[in-house]
Amino acid sequence: MPETQTTERPRRTPAEQQLFQLNMQSLPALAIPALMFLVIDGRTWVSALALTVMTGVALFTFYRWAQQDMGKVATPSLIFLVIAFPIASLVLEAPNSYFALAVVAGLVIPQMDSHRRLAAVAVVLYVVLVGCVGAYTHEIGEPGKFWPVFMVYLAVPTLVTAGYVASMFPNERLFTIVRELEKSRRREAELAVARERIRFAGDLHDIQGHTLHVVKLKTKLAQKLVHTDPARAEAELQEIHALVSDTIAQTKELAYAQRRLNLAVELENAKNLIEATGAEVRITRQAEVDPSAGEMLGQVLRETTTNVLRHTRARTVRITLSERSITIVNDGAGDESLPQLRGLATLHKRLSDEGGELSVEQHDGTFTTSATFGAKR
Repeated sequence: MPETQTTERPRRTPAEQQLFQLNMQSLPALAIPALMFLVIDGRTWVSALALTVMTGVALFTFYRWAQQDMGKVATPSLIFLVIAFPIASLVLEAPNSYFALAVVAGLVIPQMDSHRRLAAVAVVLYVVLVGCVGAYTHEIGEPGKFWPVFMVYLAVPTLVTAGYVASMFPNERLFTIVRELEKSRRREAELAVARERIRFAGDLHDIQGHTLHVVKLKTKLAQKLVHTDPARAEAELQEIHALVSDTIAQTKELAYAQRRLNLAVELENAKNLIEATGAEVRITRQAEVDPSAGEMLGQVLRETTTNVLRHTRARTVRITLSERSITIVNDGAGDESLPQLRGLATLHKRLSDEGGELSVEQHDGTFTTSATFGAKR
């Protein structure tokens, strides 16, 4: 029998979690007919016990399949039911025992690495074979009941098994597409962070590159003039000192996100980046933002957007703006603790120095960043 996929799956993404919940809602559609067949065919305690065990295996396999984590359960479950089905059907006279085999075959076969169609055909033919033996045996013992025996042992089991197994192939393809989409969204988020780093590197080069070249030339000139024209050499050194001081100030502004920002541009940029990950962005404006607070609030928004892209799996991000404050709430924090957010810690200090306040809070899977720039002076 072809081997099934047994690699350990990563933690479910929000989309996969929604699919899991949706699939679990379909569990009654399998449990109800399984219990009904148990009542119909469980005429003796032996047949009732056998059908109970087979139904339990089928439902447990379904639960693990819904979690996308059948692992080592898949192949043993299918082999067990392949062996148990003819015994239950022919020996214990429980023809509806095919249902457990049909369910597990429909869950396991579409996830096989190869020969999936061949395995599906083999299972259906196996049900046909067992059904033919059962129908033939009961037709001999109960002459004149051909059609009822034919339907119970052969026609219904064959049609149900073939239909269920065939219907599960598109379902598995849907899971595959969802996983591929989630991977693409994670890559988009990683690219967004990379683009932000490249932007930072470009800004740093613009600030320091030209200055360092000028300093190099002026230093060389000062070395030549130090003995022949000390006054001019001193002037060159003063210019070098001024250039270096200005570069240090600009580098500090860049490193601490103090360069002038446009809040409207940052809002649009944050919306585009977050939506690229598949999350929904909701922006609420309670009042027009004071221009004197816009730049600082934009810095908070930029840093929080980076943290959302790097550290969470948000499905919804809510951004609320008032005259001098901003609140960003995302629902992708999970239960685990987030890593240390140094950028927000730096902004917390800056806001405190300006008379403002920055707070972060993680609770019930949500992460909230709130910033108030301070009273208008």
